[in-house]
Amino acid sequence: MSISTSTTALPGRRKTPGASAQTAEFCQSESYLRMVWSALQRLPFAMIDQLTDLLWEAYLGHRAVYLFGNGGSAALASHCACDLGKGTVTGDQRRFRVLALTDNVPLMTAWANDADYENIFGEQLRSFLQEGDVAFAISGSGNSPNVLHGLRVASEMGALTVGLTGFSGGKMKPLCKVCVIVPSENMQVIEDAHLAIAHSLFSLLRARISEFHSQNLIQAASGGPSA
Repeated sequence: MSISTSTTALPGRRKTPGASAQTAEFCQSESYLRMVWSALQRLPFAMIDQLTDLLWEAYLGHRAVYLFGNGGSAALASHCACDLGKGTVTGDQRRFRVLALTDNVPLMTAWANDADYENIFGEQLRSFLQEGDVAFAISGSGNSPNVLHGLRVASEMGALTVGLTGFSGGKMKPLCKVCVIVPSENMQVIEDAHLAIAHSLFSLLRARISEFHSQNLIQAASGGPSA
């Protein structure tokens, strides 16, 4: 994960004469959070809705979702897989088939050591991916070689490629059917926005899954068809 040194923050509140040191510290933190708020306000919401729809179609089609990324994006891949895999569970109903390729450290290091670090996601996808599955890439820059390789492998195998990125989308953008780009050049702001987007996806999908199974239960109780 790279550290951004951008100083294009929106200004915080000015320190008034006689203000305490605690107030000055508050102003400094407010300046960064204003940057985050500005990025959130300018997110491509229609694109996020498209991504939600594609993940929903994957759930309905019994297809799997594979998430991957580096550094903070690796942590988010694991976080998102946890939310979708466990947080959407409703009783004994069908579950979301989701896996983070960042979680098997021995396997990743084996591929990195014996082949090339660029292969750590692509080779895992070759073992599991089925046509129609979703390869979900996360990269703040959009230029991580192992993420790009994973997307290319997924595309070759007939999977649906989607992603979260920032800056101008990098080389990742043309490799994804849906690519949500956070409008920022500050890596930390991009990562903050990625987490918010991931929680938005999770919240919307959980609501759809809950409603879907509730309707099925009502239909089953009335003698109608169920999914």
